[in-house]
Amino acid sequence: MPMSEKAVHTHATVEIEHLTLTLGGRTLLDNMNLVTRAMGTTMVMGPNGAGKSLLLRCMHGLLKPNQGQIKLLGQPAHALQADQAMVFQKAVLLRRTARANLLFAAKAQAVSPSEIDHILERVHLIDKADQPARLLSGGEQQRLALARALLTRPRILFLDEPTASLDPASVLIIEQLIQEANASGVKTLFISHDIGQAKRLASDVMFVHRGQIAEHTDAETFFTNPQSKEAKAYLNGELVL
Repeated sequence: MPMSEKAVHTHATVEIEHLTLTLGGRTLLDNMNLVTRAMGTTMVMGPNGAGKSLLLRCMHGLLKPNQGQIKLLGQPAHALQADQAMVFQKAVLLRRTARANLLFAAKAQAVSPSEIDHILERVHLIDKADQPARLLSGGEQQRLALARALLTRPRILFLDEPTASLDPASVLIIEQLIQEANASGVKTLFISHDIGQAKRLASDVMFVHRGQIAEHTDAETFFTNPQSKEAKAYLNGELVL
């Protein structure tokens, strides 16, 4: 089933060609290929150890693949390094206050103090702006990490299980921010094991299994009629090895 015109870019938003990553003599990403024109959020799903996080790290430039090419928004990924941001499963924050973390990220952008306060309000942290960031709860830290990423005004946003084990309120706030970012034109690649979350956010789904892209299709098709036996088993709650 084709995606709606609003969800599709005129050019490919993500292109992966023959991407291979070998570490310690083991091939962890094996000749991956994908082209999508979907805007919004591409959910990256699959069992633990499938290679999802490694794939995002290659796309973000944190790992160098042995071979292959990655293009984002029609350009080589490395050429868009300044237009990317990434949020990890565990928030990486500076040893300063919540506000100071945002001010640090805002240095490279023309961000006013009122904008800092506005995003702190959006992540429900304005009352904790002057508290040490590392003393915030897990959900608060992750909300701050996403706010900091968005302050850099990325065109591409990578999210590696940013809501895993978080409280429902934090999950809701984070999902709302992602939807707002998508509506403003930010392309998101989001790793999640939460099928309900994927249904709420995904424009398309990339299913990774044993270092390969086993399936890639629009979200509605993936959740109603998955094509690969691995994806079918995964959606049925079966163990996929």
